[in-house]
Amino acid sequence: MNTIDIKKKLIQQINLSSDKTLLKELYEYLNRENETQGIFELNEAQHHSIEKSRKEVKDGKFLTHQKANQEIDEWLNK
Repeated sequence: MNTIDIKKKLIQQINLSSDKTLLKELYEYLNRENETQGIFELNEAQHHSIEKSRKEVKDGKFLTHQKANQEIDEWLNK
């Protein structure tokens, strides 16, 4: 089922419902969900951390997933 189909079915179910509590809770949930999807603002420290991490990756200072797992396995087997 695609997004449009889901929306249509939700609208149908909402129109059929007479349960005020359910409708209110659904409204509040959707309202909260939509509010959290706004633009996320980073502070100066977060911007700095991201730039530092990008430089480290550019300079080759990182572990691949496989290498990190290898090191974890070695550490756990000590």
